[in-house]
Amino acid sequence: MDYDVKDLSLADAGKDRIEWAFQTMDVLKSIQEDFEENKPLKGKTIGACLHVTTETANLVITLKKGGADVYLCASNPLSTQDDVAAALVKHYDIPVFAIKGEDRDTYYKHLNAVLDKKPNITMDDGADLVSLLHSERKELIKNIIGSTEETTTGVIRLKSMEKNGVLAFPVIAVNDANTKHMFDNRYGTGQSTIDGILRATNRLIAGSVFVVCGYGWCGKGLASRAKGMGANVIVTETDALRALEAVMDGFRVMPIKEAAKIGDFFCTVTGDIHVIRKEHFELMKDGTIVANSGHFDVEIDVKGLRGIAVSQRDIRPFVREYKLKNGRRIYLLAEGRLVNLSAAEGHPSSVMDMSFANQALSAKYLVEHGSELEKKVYKVPDELDAMIASLKLKSLGVEHDELTEEQKEYLSSWTIGT
Repeated sequence: MDYDVKDLSLADAGKDRIEWAFQTMDVLKSIQEDFEENKPLKGKTIGACLHVTTETANLVITLKKGGADVYLCASNPLSTQDDVAAALVKHYDIPVFAIKGEDRDTYYKHLNAVLDKKPNITMDDGADLVSLLHSERKELIKNIIGSTEETTTGVIRLKSMEKNGVLAFPVIAVNDANTKHMFDNRYGTGQSTIDGILRATNRLIAGSVFVVCGYGWCGKGLASRAKGMGANVIVTETDALRALEAVMDGFRVMPIKEAAKIGDFFCTVTGDIHVIRKEHFELMKDGTIVANSGHFDVEIDVKGLRGIAVSQRDIRPFVREYKLKNGRRIYLLAEGRLVNLSAAEGHPSSVMDMSFANQALSAKYLVEHGSELEKKVYKVPDELDAMIASLKLKSLGVEHDELTEEQKEYLSSWTIGT
């Protein structure tokens, strides 16, 4: 079997952790049972570019049990859990091309290794496989039924491709499913980002000034969790409605140039480029900690930071100190990459349960309906979204009301008034 992982001797530990995660992935568990029985993906090849974590492992195992040939590479050079990669290869016979800390050349070699398998469906976390297919591997597009996309950042890229008329096949925006972005982005990113910052720094958040750059679903989750840890939270935003929402949620809102003067912690979650720049670093206090939890390492201008630093050193794992000419020190976490997956383990399995249920069911949907779809970005079908929510509630032992026939009639009528 063709694969490239760090060390197969890590496989047993990885298998234990995969099984641990699966204990709280009841929705995916029910889908896996159905897939194993009915083989809806039989004969199809799936190329997945995702964070190689215990939760992702359970997704690709589910896809394989559904009859697919699955090949996995990392969607970020620092997010791979090497023991999980080894376990997938050794214990589950799933080819993995991922090594934590791999350089850019190795990263793209691994992307191409997955595409070399001529997938019929791609699963992306940031749209790198899709981008590569459209730029350097166009000859493989004829094999593609469709793709799925996990992240806000990736969906932005794909909608741009659709708008410009270059998207060559349909894509299901898993990120836009309610059972993904309302829970994974908010509760998953909120908790795991705080976890990554704490593991990297071991600094006290209570009483600090914590600046959240961006108030989308990820920013809302992070701001809420930082507030829960006792921080004084400031939000920076470019969107007036989101800025207003942050104010109504009880947070201070101000421009980044003002927040830069008073923040102790900064974390970007915008999906955009150079949110924190050279002019902001020059305003920061001595000892400021800067992190990113957006998908790509572009939100913090790391090159600009290097340019104004007189010295730099790694002072702790995932913590690099940059000393500026004014004598102040800025501490950058995880090279400006996703701090929650670089310095910690990413989202808890119970929330990824819904996200990966969306992925698995979207793959099945593409097999069944891909030929009917246009070259556009689609939502996860509402009925799948609702089914996942119901399955999650059931797994939690929670019951909820259903509409009576009278209520259904009332809601569908325009003649019933006061």
